[in-house]
Amino acid sequence: MVLFHFPLSFLLLFSLYPLSPASPHGVDLPHTPLPAVAAAAGPILRERPFVVVWNMPTAQCHTRHNIHLDLSAFDIVENREQRFLGQKMTIFYRDRLGKYPYLSRGGENVNGGIPQLSDLSAHLSLARSQISAYLQSNFDGLAVIDWEEWRPLWERNFGTKMEYRRQSKLLVRQERPDLSERATTLLAKKTFEENAQKFMEGTLRMAVTDRPKGLWGFYGFPACFNNQKQKTDKSYTGRCHAGTEEQNDHLSWLWHQSTALYPSIYLPPGLAGSTDAALMVRHRLLEALRVASVWHHGNNTNQATPVLPYARLAFTHTLTFLNKTDLVHTLGESAALGAAGVVLWGEMKFAQSKNQCILLKDYVHTVLGPFVQSLRSDSKHCSLKLCNGNGRCTRRRPSSDHMISSGLALTFNPNEINLPSDSSHSKAFNNHFLCQCYPGWTGQECQEKKNENRDNRKSLIKGTLAIWNNK
Repeated sequence: MVLFHFPLSFLLLFSLYPLSPASPHGVDLPHTPLPAVAAAAGPILRERPFVVVWNMPTAQCHTRHNIHLDLSAFDIVENREQRFLGQKMTIFYRDRLGKYPYLSRGGENVNGGIPQLSDLSAHLSLARSQISAYLQSNFDGLAVIDWEEWRPLWERNFGTKMEYRRQSKLLVRQERPDLSERATTLLAKKTFEENAQKFMEGTLRMAVTDRPKGLWGFYGFPACFNNQKQKTDKSYTGRCHAGTEEQNDHLSWLWHQSTALYPSIYLPPGLAGSTDAALMVRHRLLEALRVASVWHHGNNTNQATPVLPYARLAFTHTLTFLNKTDLVHTLGESAALGAAGVVLWGEMKFAQSKNQCILLKDYVHTVLGPFVQSLRSDSKHCSLKLCNGNGRCTRRRPSSDHMISSGLALTFNPNEINLPSDSSHSKAFNNHFLCQCYPGWTGQECQEKKNENRDNRKSLIKGTLAIWNNK
């Protein structure tokens, strides 16, 4: 853990409250997010502390099969006519934004193949024209770049991505045949990471400059690498792979350019109905929230970067929908930890036939929709009750299982609960959640407007200690 990256107020807390790995406060450092030393990310939509955004190509259910998914009835944010690319939600794949270099499955070096051989100038020129064509000048929606062929850190290119390392070393050998194997590897690593950074950083900088109101970020970042190895692994903790935080810290240049973070919380079939799913999602979100609290776009410390994890309606590589318990483990966990929302993604297969569209509509209207509606309503209720509508609720103890939604507040099984009264619900809010204030607000209940002329350093320390003592 690189302490000089952390805010002063957190360093003071670290010295004042030395915590063991198994703290009675439920805070396991460094595996839990930092205390709310900076303002939380503001709401994506006004008066909506938590949003669910539709990023699925389902328009043809209506246009081809005459089956309409009434998403707005359940407070699910969608593009006009459920278009895949729109003014509320847009995702750019490798062939839709510039000249992304990658190695095809057939062995072809596309656009140079590796970042070192790419043409950054030509890429940015084409990407700028594509952004101009796809997005209106006042675009203020979610803008996600989905490039998954290689990763910007050398060590993270494992498995099939090892070919990017091999090609990088081959390039060095061609240019410097005199170098030893070790020197070749070191130089290949250096040049790969430098050019990968230039490519990704330059793309984000250009995009944010051209569409500054958009929430720009890369899908799957920050990563955690905490997949469950075996279904029978009783020792699974959900923690990110060893060294994850240090590696993500090396990507500070990426976090400085991102105006939103989009980690992945897709569930594999083996985690259906399992509390291990909640552990996996929890630690991916905690790492994203840690990154969001430490680094800010353009070094703007007035607010954290919004975190909107990507989730699927179905388990990975299947069309098997998540049930209510699985939704608790994904959407419910995200809301309880203070994420700004969740993006729901799915491929064209969900709308490939009339029968599949009927199944999708039934799922939305009977399972997903009511769940989202309840979750959004209770997130807003918690914000109003605890934070005067000027902040977002988040768990006092990130490792607890408490949920914001009234039907899920004290259990992971939504099929075995009785809805509490409003008074007991409000009490549960106070007992298990605290406020992360939106930009411009402060205080334990976000009841005070910030005095911009006040010494920011003193304000951060005071606010952090107040929150910490409340735990």
